[in-house]
Parts: sequence; structure tokens; C-alpha cells
Amino acid sequence: MIDKDLKRLARNAPPPLEDAKRQALDAALQAFDKAGPEKKRPAQGSAPVGRLSRIVTSIRSGLMNQRYMAGTALATLMILPAAAYMTWQIARDQPGFEPELLAPLETGRSAGPDMAMETPLPPAPQQEEMERADAAPPPMAAAPRPAQRALNPVGALQQGMQRNSITLQPGSEYGQANAQRHQDGMVRSPDYPVPQIEVGRDRVEAVASHGVKSVLEEPVSTFSADVDTSSYAMVRRALKQGVVPAPETVRVEELINYFPYDYPGPDTASMPFRATVTVTPTPWNANTKLLHIGVKGYEITPSERPAANLVFLLDVSGSMNEADKLPLLKSAFRLLVNTLDPDDTVSIVTYAGEAGTVLEPTPVSDKRTILDAMDTLRPGGSTAGAAGLSEAYRLAEKGFKEGGVNRVMLATDGDFNVGQSDDQSLTALIEDKRESGVFLSVFGFGQGNYNDQLMQAIAQNGNGIAAYIDTLAEAEKTLVQEASASLFPIASDVKFQIEFNPAVVAEYRQIGFETRALNREDFNNDLVDAGEIGSGHTVTAIYEITPVGSPAILTSDLRYGEERPATTELGDELAFLKIRAKTPGEAESQLTEIPVMPEAEAESFASAADDVRFSIAVAAFGQKLRNTGQVAAFGYDEIERIARESRGDDPFGYRSEFLQLVRLAEGLDR
Repeated sequence: MIDKDLKRLARNAPPPLEDAKRQALDAALQAFDKAGPEKKRPAQGSAPVGRLSRIVTSIRSGLMNQRYMAGTALATLMILPAAAYMTWQIARDQPGFEPELLAPLETGRSAGPDMAMETPLPPAPQQEEMERADAAPPPMAAAPRPAQRALNPVGALQQGMQRNSITLQPGSEYGQANAQRHQDGMVRSPDYPVPQIEVGRDRVEAVASHGVKSVLEEPVSTFSADVDTSSYAMVRRALKQGVVPAPETVRVEELINYFPYDYPGPDTASMPFRATVTVTPTPWNANTKLLHIGVKGYEITPSERPAANLVFLLDVSGSMNEADKLPLLKSAFRLLVNTLDPDDTVSIVTYAGEAGTVLEPTPVSDKRTILDAMDTLRPGGSTAGAAGLSEAYRLAEKGFKEGGVNRVMLATDGDFNVGQSDDQSLTALIEDKRESGVFLSVFGFGQGNYNDQLMQAIAQNGNGIAAYIDTLAEAEKTLVQEASASLFPIASDVKFQIEFNPAVVAEYRQIGFETRALNREDFNNDLVDAGEIGSGHTVTAIYEITPVGSPAILTSDLRYGEERPATTELGDELAFLKIRAKTPGEAESQLTEIPVMPEAEAESFASAADDVRFSIAVAAFGQKLRNTGQVAAFGYDEIERIARESRGDDPFGYRSEFLQLVRLAEGLDR
């Protein structure tokens, strides 16, 4: 029992005990007074429990003075029996008494005046912390310990690190190095321990950044479209918690494509997208250039929008019992329901231990039934994700709409731990269902056990997006403002291939898209799956290219390799861009070809369009967070300047928030 418990009992103490009890306590007090100095004598009081509190305080002070150890020990031996009896006797008769405070004293039998303390009362957590701190030598002898502990900002930061911890995949060296970096850079206090980074259970795939490639050796780069945004939300959450995000969580293309861009779009649905190519000087290297590709998808009108058959597959396992998980999930999907048309249908499947159907396909015209069904969801149980997927696909096929959108929308923290749970088995199931016309999108929630690697894999194989929702504002962006782009595809299996002209370009390096790389031969193979573009979606890709003759060239010419070709009739082309895509429901792709001519070059970086410059600022930021060597000397202040000057129209404040994240990263980096 600690002082605050005694004081609480003192406030509710009954009238003074009978003379015998008071005399025993006075005798103990006199013994203590004789043992210790007069100046430490506690003031006399009428309430026995109040006096007992002062005695315990004096004992604690006496224990710190070796000169009076013997007297203190004697007083303690006399006081403890009286204290145990008085505490039990006073507390048991009080109205509103909490029995659990003294439960350890009873040890399974009735308490009485002669009861021996067979089981000592365990100290409260705060008391244990203070006793450990008292036992440890102070890190700075000259700094006195405060009487009361104030709010510990370093402790709060430590909690943020623990909530944002990750489990790194084989081949990553980030864990130990970053833990040491954080520990070395943390402010040490004489009163608080140094925070330690906890390696949690989040699963994030570690992928090396693209390196510089010689055009003579590898002139062609091929990759799949990617409009996922989950990495940006994860990075934002880490920075706002005061933690530098792990490089493995930073996928630069997802940071770039988080923002809407006003690229020129196609005029008719017969042309599903339009690509714009711009070449600018590189802000972080005067001897290279940036080749910027901006693609805008056709934006369907409300009258053109197909009917939707949506199945909400919602994780209600025990791991979802946190404020930023199931409660946020329910609020987010309520927002989505309010955007749907009356003729659309919604089904709800939950999984926790086993899958269950909460709502059969129901028209949105009966919105109240859908919302009431969501209100009944409660967390509990383990995570049988594979069983939930099977049931969700069954309902999607039951409510299938020919010519419409049929999609399973999985919302989870990614912790599949019951049944079929390995990545390969789950993705095989999703690939099989994708061929039937039922697609899958993934929305992640929470942290601590978030399986980002699995969510990325199943979203890519399900022809859907992977988004991470950490706030209700992010839910509104993803499920309301971008609902058409998220739900209604205008092109599927979208692939890019760019061939660089070796007469003009010596080297290139792709920024991002590491997890979307394809083999050269995959481009013309319509059986190879790729990403999709939704209504009004934009896709941005950026290459850093090194012109022939530039001092920035890193690779040497091969002694026995082919020589660089002389300038020909195509010598003024920088590159040749090809894009393949399928109209939804079609088996064969259509090819679009765009030569990159000198006319695509901007006179200066400042003269490039705002969207081009802002996306390049985001690309620089992502590379800084991934510790990419090419931007090591490029400061956060320069990134912020470029983003601020190119912010342009920002109706929802996304770009202003990005400026804040840059400043946070700069502060943490220092």
C-alpha cells in the first residue's frame, strides 16, 4: 500500500479508536522519535490513519540516512503489525470500500486482529518504477531528483516508436542501425530512461532502390502502373508521432501518386488515358535531367457510371479492438455508403475465428438496413482471413452485375493467423477470382501488427488499390473524394515501357516502382497481370537521366562491348514511350506510342508546370527518407521551397500538409 492509499483511507477514517489501540500507536511513535533527529518528528494529529501516514513518510526518510538505520529498523518492527491491523480494521467498515486493495492480505481466509501477512501487498506500478529509479545510480550526480515527476515527453515519444515499430524482412539491415541511430540521437535526461525502439510485428517488404543503368547495356525499362497510396499515409503517421519512418515503408511512387494532378486528360472514353512527358533539369544534380511522365485517366460522368456490387469484408477480430481500427473502419465505410447510388448493392461479411455473413446483398436504397448492420459489429476472436475471403467472393458472385463493377473491399489490420494465411495461397485464390470479374481492394487500419506486405500482394493480384486509413480525413479522401477512381476502372493491366536512345542518353535511374518492375518480355504478353487506372486517376513516373558527355556518368564503356551509335535520323529523340492497357472486360490490350522529342524539355526547372515541380519535390522527399545517395546533399529546406513555390491550387490542403511533413522530417533528421 502506498501513501496515496493511506491518505485516501485517512479522509474516510472513523472516530479515534479505543484507548488501547491509540496507546500502542503512541508507543511506536515515541520509539521512532528517540531513534531519529528531532527535526524529522512528524506533527501530532488526532486521526490515527493520518498519523500513520506521517510515520511511514518518516520511515522512508530515515531509511535514506545510515546514521539512524538501527533506530529506524526498531521503529519499523514495532509499527508494521499495528499498521496492518489498523488498515484492515478501518477499511473493512467503510462504505464504498474497494476489497481488492486489501485482498492480498486475506490470503484465502478471514482476516482478524491476529492475522499474519502471509502474502505481502504487491507495490503499485508507479511505486515499482520509483523504487527501481531510487536503487539505480543517478546518471548525473549533481542533478537533484524532483519531488514529483512531470509529463515525460521522451516517454511519449517512446510510445510512438513502439506503436510505429516494424518487422523487417530478410536482407534488411535497417533494424539494428536505425535503433542505434535513434538511441544515439535521443536527448538524455537525468530523470527519465533513454527510449528504446521496439521491433514490432508489422510486416513490410524490404526492396532495394533502383540503381543507375547503362543505356548501352539495358536500354529498356518496363513497369506496371501503380496508384496505391498506403505508403504515404504510413509515412505521415510515423512523422506525426515523432519517428523517422523506416526506409522499407517508403515507396516513393506511392508518395508521388498520393496527390491529385491536373494533367491534360482524354476527351472521350474511346481514349482511356492521355500521357504527357516533360524533361527538366534535376534540382539535386546540375549534370542530369529528369524525364517526367504524367498520365491522366478518362473521368466518367455520373450518367456513365456503371452499377456497383460491393462486398464489405470487415475484420472484427480481437486485434481490431482499438480506436484507430474497428471504430474508424465503421465510420469510414459509412462515408462510402453515402456516396453510392440507390441501385448499387452492398453485402457485409465479417471474420473473427470464422467467417460470417452479416448482410446479404442489399440495395443502397435500403441504406438504414446497411448502416444498422454495421453498427452491430463488435471485435473478438482470432483472424480467419482466408475463410472471410471465400465467403465474400461467394456473395459477390451471388449479387454479380453484368457490365457493372463487382468488387470485394477488404478492411483489416492485415493479421491473418487462422487457416490459409500464407501469401502464396491467398494470392492464388484472388487471382482465380479475378478472372471471373470480381476484383479486390484493400484498406489497412492500425499499426503494431499490420501486414503491409500481404496487403500489397493481394491488392496487386486482385486488380485493386491498396490504401492505408489512419484518420477519418484519410477515409474521406480515399472513399469519398476519390470514390470513382477507387471503384470504377477505365483501364486494366496498364504497363509502361520506355526505351532510351543511347546516342543521347548514357544512363538512367527510375525513381520508385521497385515492387512494380516487369520483365521486358512481359510488356507484350497480355496474360501478365498489371495495375489498373480508375476514373480520373493520375499516374506519375519519373526517371533521372544522364546525357551523353555529362560529367555525372558513373559507368565506364565496355572494352569488348558495342560502341555508342552515332547520331541518326532518330538521334534527336531522348526516348520512346509505349503504354499498353486493356478496356475493362477485354482480353487484348491496346498500344499507345509516344516519342520523347527535344520539344518536351523545359527551358528551366522553374518554367515547368506546377504539378511537375511539386511531384518532383515529393520524389526528392521520398528518396531522402529512403536514404538514396543521389539526394544525400539535397536539403529538406530545398524540398520545402520547391513544394511551396509549386503548391498551386490546393482545395483540400494535401499539399500544405506535405510541407508540414517535410519540416517534421527535417527536425527529426537534425
